[in-house]
Amino acid sequence: MLLDAASLYFRAFYGVPTSVTTPDGRPINAVRGFVDMTARLLTTHGPDRLVACWDDDWRPAFRVEALPSYKAHRVAPEGGEEVPDELSPQVPVLIDVLAAAGIDRVGAPGYEADDVIGTLATRARGPVDVVTGDRDLFQLVDDGRGIRVLYTARGIAHIELVDEAAVTAKYGIPGGTYADFAVLRGDPSDGLPGVAGVGAKTAAALINEFGDLTGIRAAVARTVVPRPPLTAAVLKKLHAASDYLDAAPVVVAVARTIDLPPVEGTLPRSPADPEALTTLAARHGLESSLRRLGAALGWPADAVG
Repeated sequence: MLLDAASLYFRAFYGVPTSVTTPDGRPINAVRGFVDMTARLLTTHGPDRLVACWDDDWRPAFRVEALPSYKAHRVAPEGGEEVPDELSPQVPVLIDVLAAAGIDRVGAPGYEADDVIGTLATRARGPVDVVTGDRDLFQLVDDGRGIRVLYTARGIAHIELVDEAAVTAKYGIPGGTYADFAVLRGDPSDGLPGVAGVGAKTAAALINEFGDLTGIRAAVARTVVPRPPLTAAVLKKLHAASDYLDAAPVVVAVARTIDLPPVEGTLPRSPADPEALTTLAARHGLESSLRRLGAALGWPADAVG
């Protein structure tokens, strides 16, 4: 099980009220929510291994160079990602909690969590569950290798299991073509404009007719007499978007071969640092959440003091 950590702690922050605080009154809702969600995922899905995948770089230079609009609307005035004031101080606490618990947290300089997930999923020798609220990771689903997405858009209690058939049912495209579909349709949440005037229906029709983005662009280059789905209007739009179509696949495609050390993801059968975890639990009011996590991991009842 690969956790898109930022996706989950943002969901926890907005899903758990900020009135959930530490003993000295600081919001701790994101950490509490993240730990509780992890416990529920472990209990419900029973993975053999677990890795919290981290954004070491939320807006990598190679993606911005390809498409400057990439996540530009999320850049804070002082630089860096715009994060709610009450969330920022909680992220280091979560890092400490994961370390003390013994849950592997993996990032890579210059890459997003998506790329860590893509690489670890590609390396995996067995089935993989990717837990995220980010549709970009639908491109990883692979029925043959047992890679699916546990999509959290409606919350952990209402997870949507996304495999190739689900992608086909939702978007009307072959299960392995989501990345090309996203390039064509665009994604405003990531600053990805898409091809102007080409919506989801036209993007799906083009993919179904020509197979993938490479096939679509080859058809555009050779088409003299327009015919659906390459009508004269669509041809004009695709020609106008030529520079965008050169750049966008670099932005959308999840990296699958980044340089990562071996990652075991072994479930900790007891806390890696019991004393530190007990201290963190008391300082931040996390006792009940960490006990639930411990129960899901099979820890001794007294593992969290």
